[in-house]
Amino acid sequence: MTNFYVVATPIGNLEDITLRAIRILKEVDLILCEDTRVAKILLDHHSIKTPTASYHAHSKTSKKDFILDFLEKGKNLALVSDAGTPAISDPGVLIISQIIEKFKKGVKIIPIPGPSALIAALSASGLPASEFLFLGFLPHKKGRETLFKEIAVSKRTVIFYESPHRLMKTLESLNKCLKPDRKVVIARELTKIYEEFVQGNADAVLKYFEKNKDKVRGEFVVIVAKQ
Repeated sequence: MTNFYVVATPIGNLEDITLRAIRILKEVDLILCEDTRVAKILLDHHSIKTPTASYHAHSKTSKKDFILDFLEKGKNLALVSDAGTPAISDPGVLIISQIIEKFKKGVKIIPIPGPSALIAALSASGLPASEFLFLGFLPHKKGRETLFKEIAVSKRTVIFYESPHRLMKTLESLNKCLKPDRKVVIARELTKIYEEFVQGNADAVLKYFEKNKDKVRGEFVVIVAKQ
């Protein structure tokens, strides 16, 4: 049977990859990458010589057809994102759904679990993790304020990703809608040199980044404790 592997890769530290993931990436016929240049850094580090091809949110229909044709010929493929687990707030979900639709059980989708920024952040946050709501990246404009209102009344821990360009506006919005006793955790640059966790209520976290504007860079996971 033809296999399509969904392979989790490091979110920063190149050592955070499983032995199974390395083996699979060496054995498949082709690796689909969100960005082949980013993937090359990881593949070179682990001496993986497998051919690569790009697949991302802006890939044309011809790329989808190429992938489906490759599988139809009985070739095994692996999918990786730039960081973390593919298809989680990631365009990889599109090709997976298309493969399932076209081949049904003719192609086996096999997850190779590993790093995920949201799970890594939650595990070290100290916040309730028995159930949580993951929102991915918040919308830029439409529906954004509605989501903040929903977060304010959520009875589950809420997690979402944020970019450095919108972090301060997000913290200002949280400060307006959350009660002072709601805890907020910001996980910054996970597994990288400047990894940092900032905890407190929304006002305290906002003031921290106002005083340390040089730290408003990199990748952020925002966690809001349940009400």
